[in-house]
Amino acid sequence: MAAPDTRPAAPAHRPERPAPETGPNGPDTGGPHRPRVCAADLLAFTERILTAHGLPAERARPAAEALCYGDLCGHPSHGTANLTRIYLPALAEGRMDPHAEPVTRTDHGASVLVDARRAPGLWHAGTAVDTAVERAQRHGVGLVSVRGATHFGCAGHHAARAAERGTIGIVAANCGRQRIAPPPGGLAPLLGTNPLSVAAPAVPGYPFVLDMSTTAAPTGRVREAARAGRDVPAGWLADSGGAPVTDAAAFDRGEAHLQWLGAGADTHSGGAYKGFGLGLAVEVLAALLPGAGLGPGDRGAAGDDGGDDAGAGRRDDDIGFLAAAVAPDRLREGFGADARALFSAVLSCPPADGDRPVRYPGWHEAELARRRRSDGVPLPEPLLRELDAVADAAGTAPPAVIGGR
Repeated sequence: MAAPDTRPAAPAHRPERPAPETGPNGPDTGGPHRPRVCAADLLAFTERILTAHGLPAERARPAAEALCYGDLCGHPSHGTANLTRIYLPALAEGRMDPHAEPVTRTDHGASVLVDARRAPGLWHAGTAVDTAVERAQRHGVGLVSVRGATHFGCAGHHAARAAERGTIGIVAANCGRQRIAPPPGGLAPLLGTNPLSVAAPAVPGYPFVLDMSTTAAPTGRVREAARAGRDVPAGWLADSGGAPVTDAAAFDRGEAHLQWLGAGADTHSGGAYKGFGLGLAVEVLAALLPGAGLGPGDRGAAGDDGGDDAGAGRRDDDIGFLAAAVAPDRLREGFGADARALFSAVLSCPPADGDRPVRYPGWHEAELARRRRSDGVPLPEPLLRELDAVADAAGTAPPAVIGGR
């Protein structure tokens, strides 16, 4: 699936100027000076690379779409920067099996349990959502519970797949046995970022897509800041004593851990329990339910000291995720019209700042994707050099920079 396609039926609320940044966790608009590549060229390049590393053609295309979604929609921490950081190493090490066939372990019609058997998550998460939608269209609700999964990129990309078919989509995932964030008041990391996404039809072409980590920020955003030499906002990271840390590089040095959503700069405010509670809820629904790897499990294994990603405490193997869909038209008539009215009311809310009109989650991403399909996708020069090296190793052409470099 591609990023939300906004070309047909654009709403009347589109601003004349480009959509602004929406905050530290909002879409990255890329800035005016980054080199740009054609969106279709970036997608074709990513598909060629995944094929060269063993993915069958019928899997490489949807996997490439899932990965490029991050760059297209303003979430580069989950885009092609992860080719060399996550996906190619996982394929090379055998932690991801490009040919694995997921196996259905239990099927009760509306609910299904699947063992992904290390299949590429970028591809398999989409098929799980498709199954959930198909079951929802039959039973009103559909739930696919998955264990043995691998990293699947932006949860919002997959949840939006359900919204495109008129259903409400829910996607939640744990991070396997990865442990990077301690509970409030605790010293030992127990859970990963545990993302959660909910998507639904809204204004035509602009679906509602909530896509969030339950920590204050995903690890990719922290590493993105570290690569760029930028500090992160107070409230994202804290040291072992709970003091805020703004040096992004401290995370991978093992000198800081992620904070939970709601913690803020005051780590003793109690707000962290909201994010931690959501993180635990995701662990229950996405991992405990299917029997996937649990963050708090296997305590005392090597790597629990927060070392590099090769340590057991940093492994995101045996991920569990939930893909659920609700078919509102099976319950009542009029949902679509009511959804349009609801989200149109949000768009019509008088803004406090006339230059920053009110929008809902997913609107900015869809608008940004629309523009980037037309104007190109901005990529930082270091990433372009990385993709050049990947292309050279695979014997293929890298994505061409619009206007040259």
